[in-house]
Amino acid sequence: MTPLLEISNLRVMFPVRGADPVVPVDDVSFSLAPGELVALVGESGCGKSLTGLSIPGLLPTGALLGPATSVRYDGAELTGLDERALRPFRGQRIAMIFQDPMASLNPVMRVGAQIGEAITAHRRVPRAEVDRRVVDLLAEVGIADPASRARSYPHQLSGGMRQRVMIAIALAGEPGLLIADEPTTALDVTVQAQILELLDRLRVARGMAVLLITHDLGIVAGRADRVLVMYAGRIVETAPTGPLFARPDHPYTAGLFASIPRLGGSAARLSPIPGTVPRPDQWPDGCRFHPRCPVCVDKCTRERPLLLPIERDDHLAACWVAQGNVA
Repeated sequence: MTPLLEISNLRVMFPVRGADPVVPVDDVSFSLAPGELVALVGESGCGKSLTGLSIPGLLPTGALLGPATSVRYDGAELTGLDERALRPFRGQRIAMIFQDPMASLNPVMRVGAQIGEAITAHRRVPRAEVDRRVVDLLAEVGIADPASRARSYPHQLSGGMRQRVMIAIALAGEPGLLIADEPTTALDVTVQAQILELLDRLRVARGMAVLLITHDLGIVAGRADRVLVMYAGRIVETAPTGPLFARPDHPYTAGLFASIPRLGGSAARLSPIPGTVPRPDQWPDGCRFHPRCPVCVDKCTRERPLLLPIERDDHLAACWVAQGNVA
């Protein structure tokens, strides 16, 4: 199947006066097919959100893309486009939802008016049609009594309902790609499951591709088609969800699994990964995970491992030990 989104050699740089640029995202490549759900997983500080923001060109002020970077949506190259040229892609073809809806919603506007703004931003629609579409979108995202709730202000809704409103705003342009950046982190477990089920249902019903950005491997099981594991600005492992859960090849991925709480069984202690993700201006040489890795060998400290297949062509890991190449 022809990819809907193709990212090649993504490099995000922040220039520093008198020094080399800081590179929090370094040589990232992946693709999404229409209707596919891909999870981008890793600890905070690994570059996941910057990767998501780079797709519709929403990087922070001062950030630059590397000269070899390519971001293609449905065959169209987005890298290098100015704000005017990117406008038809933002919201209409590529939509994004974030972790905290209260940081995105206008607190003094009724939620129906905010959804209506998103509708009219992408196409000319009669007022009556906008009102009807707002109610339909609220109903589609599972909000009861949508006509009444459209007249509510954000503070009058629960956290789960506010996130549903954000999803409705994202759907207003009928995008082909939805980027969900930690959409459930601020929610309790029950509401978290409801939002994830909603996203999956909408993906299937609309045929959207979804890039789900999360630090929690536990929420992608049974939902994602593929998983991209990111550490210190690079993809260190990628595989279909089933094989990855059955046998993670990279020590970092294995560490993420070991730190997931599990229901039932003995009350065993969790096994956290020692240390923390280094700062982008302090990436170590070689494999960037080696200072925290339990199976590190000398080669890991000197040479960067490439992302290569391990037994299966669709299961790749950037690890000298997993590749059996430690000489």
